[in-house]
Formats: sequence, structure tokens, C-alpha cells
Amino acid sequence: MLVAAQATEAGLETGYTEFRRGWKIVLASMLGIGLGLSPLPIYTLGIFAPHLRAEFGWSVAEIMGALSVTTLVVVFVGPMIGWLVGRIGVRPIILLSLLCFGLGILSLSLLTGSLGLYYLIWALIAVVGAGTLPITFTRTVNQWFDVRKGLALGISMMGTGLFGMFSKPYVTWAIEAFGWRGAFIALGILPLAIALPAAWFLFQDEIPEKASGAPVRLPGGLTLREALREWRFWLLAAAVMPLSFALAGPVPNMEAILQIAGVAPEHLLRLTPLIGLSALLGRIVGGWLLDRFWAPAVGTLLLSLPAISCFILMRGELGQAEAAFAIFLIGFALGIEYDLVAYLVCRYFGLKAYGAIYGILYVSFAFGAGFGPLLFGRDYDLHGNFGLSLSAAVVILLISASSLLLLGRYRHFPDEAAPIE
Repeated sequence: MLVAAQATEAGLETGYTEFRRGWKIVLASMLGIGLGLSPLPIYTLGIFAPHLRAEFGWSVAEIMGALSVTTLVVVFVGPMIGWLVGRIGVRPIILLSLLCFGLGILSLSLLTGSLGLYYLIWALIAVVGAGTLPITFTRTVNQWFDVRKGLALGISMMGTGLFGMFSKPYVTWAIEAFGWRGAFIALGILPLAIALPAAWFLFQDEIPEKASGAPVRLPGGLTLREALREWRFWLLAAAVMPLSFALAGPVPNMEAILQIAGVAPEHLLRLTPLIGLSALLGRIVGGWLLDRFWAPAVGTLLLSLPAISCFILMRGELGQAEAAFAIFLIGFALGIEYDLVAYLVCRYFGLKAYGAIYGILYVSFAFGAGFGPLLFGRDYDLHGNFGLSLSAAVVILLISASSLLLLGRYRHFPDEAAPIE
């Protein structure tokens, strides 16, 4: 018992040391991810939609098509960014990407009414902004943290929820004050004025040993080619896509799902924000659990719980408490999904080709999350409810989450000596 207590104490001390040394990395990552390509378009485009429709006569579907454009671009660009991270490092990529992403958002204030130009700008924003995705930041967080890796990843990813909630009232205020063109300028200023300076002054791409002047050690792990021959890689890819579909599908359709379930319209505004709040909690609690328990078991438990939500939402005539519970479980699982995959990639494949491996898996996220809401909406158009898609989500969540248990024990990849120049 004394040995166990000493080990626990040593682990806590090491975890404290990690955060004392690496808090700048976590803060810069939280701001960069939160003010990047992942959350800002999704959370704000719906606010701009009525104004673009009134100005140019575009339909809501045409305006929201920008999200499909960015999804398709990320499918191709994501793996390339991951490959570049391994070649030139994270810091130069995120600095350039944050700068160009902010300028890209600013350029939307110059829209002329050409729908083709609108889609082209969003495609370019996705290309230049792909370096702000978790593909880049999580590599360095994984490199700086070991004992508290899960918690560090969770805090880094909190930016998506924090700025997702902040951006809606911010853009609403900006539109009222400056019009929709001025609001695009106000939105583009955020990554330029907050995330870019934070990355410049706080984000360090060098590994701790190199920064301290000790002999340089390079991250160990599998190459991309070796990972692609691993059954664990394909198991993760096969699990992530349907999980993203089942978790992301209900979120944009939640208001319609709750209305069908009998929730009064005046209660919707109080219930739907629970998704963002529970996602924030999921990141912190999930990260804490990943540091203390076997990650596949944590993932299986937390990612299968939303199956209960889908079952509840199918029943109809829900009370506020039941609806809130269902929403909470979905948001909580959304909060851990990205962190979990980043953690698993590090533990099972190492950091040598982390960016390339995670970049390809991010494509699975994009497909699932991009087409989930569309197929849920199609189910509603055909049947007048979400019964079929929610039923499918129950099965998908249980099977895909449970498949993570097949990953087995963590693998150890010792650092490698740097080549002598």
C-alpha cells in the first residue's frame, strides 16, 4: 500500500509539473481551436442566413451549402495538413493558418451576390483554415503531456464549446450594430486579435527536452505506412465514422425532434443550449477519466450512453426533465469524442506520424458529422419524424462504441535519438 501511495503521489506531482510547464501550450491550443475552422462557421452561419437571404435572395439551403463545401474540402486537405505537420512542425502551420483564416472570414464582407463566389470563398477558407483544426494542436499537446494527457486534451478542446456559445450572441450584437458585412469583419477579427497573438507568444513547437538544451530525442511511433497496415487503425476509422454520424445527426435537428416529442416551443430555448454546456463538461470529465482508466473502456461507456438519449427521444410526449437528460448525454459524448481519438492515436500509434494518422481519421469525423444531419433531415422529410434515424443511431452507438474494446493494451513507443548531422 505504501508503494501504491508513493506512486500516486509521484504521479500527481508529475501531473502538476506537466501543467506548470505546458499551460501555455494548452491555452494557445484552446484559443486556436476555439477560434478556428472547426466551430466558428457551424455556430455562426445560421445567424447570418436570414440577412444573406434578404440581401441576395439565396435560399437557406444554398447558404448552408457552405458547410458542405468546407466538409468536402477538409476531407482532402486534412490528411495533407497532418503530413505537413510531420515535415515542418506545428507552429509555422498554425500561425499561417490562423492569419489566413481570419483574412478569409473578413473577405466574406465583400460578397456581391454571386453564389459561386460565395462557395469559392468558403472553399478557400477551408483550405487555409485547415491548420486550425485539432489535427495540428493536439499533436503538440500529446507531446508535452503524458500523465495528464487526457485532461490537457480536454481543456485544449474546450475552445470549441466556449467560443461556440460566445460567438452566437457576439455575431447577433455585431449585426445589430454594424450590419451583416460589419459582423463578418467583427468575426474575422477574433482569430487575428486573440488566437494568432496567443499562438505567437505562447505556442512552442519544440519538445521539452530540446527546449531545455538536453540531448534531442525525436518522438517514437509508427510511420503512416506502418499504421495503415495495422488493424487497429482500420478499427478506429470504422468506429469513428458511424459514431460521428449518430452523435452529430440529432444536434442541428434537435428543435424539430423535441417538437415532435411534444416539448412546448417556449421550452426549446432553455433546453437546446444544454448540448454546448454538457459538451464542455464532457471534455473535462472525459479527460480526467482518460488519465486514470483504460481509454477504450472509458470511450465505450461514454459513447454508448447517448443510445439511451435516442431511445428517449423516440418515445414522444417528453417532459422537460426527460428531454434535458437526453440532450445532456448527447452533448457529454460529443465532448469526449475528438479528445478520445486524439488520445488513442497517441497511445496506439505514437507521435512519429501523429499528424498524418489523425488527419486521415479526421476524414472519418468529417464524413460522419457532415452527412449525419442531412440523413436525419431526409428521414424527417420522408416520414414526418425521426424514428428510423434515431433507431439506427441506437444500434450504431452500441456496436461502434463497444468495438473500441478490441484495441487491447496500450503500446509503448520510446523516443528515438535524433540523427547526427
